[in-house]
Amino acid sequence: MNYWLIKSEPSVWSFSDQKKAGSKGTTWDGVRNYQAANY
Repeated sequence: MNYWLIKSEPSVWSFSDQKKAGSKGTTWDGVRNYQAANY
């Protein structure tokens, strides 16, 4: 099983926001690292 560790400021994306998204997830559009953005 794979896991992703996402670091963000609570004012931008909080743990409660993640819980609201549920298992369907959400779009991650704040990627600035070229290699990660193209993964």
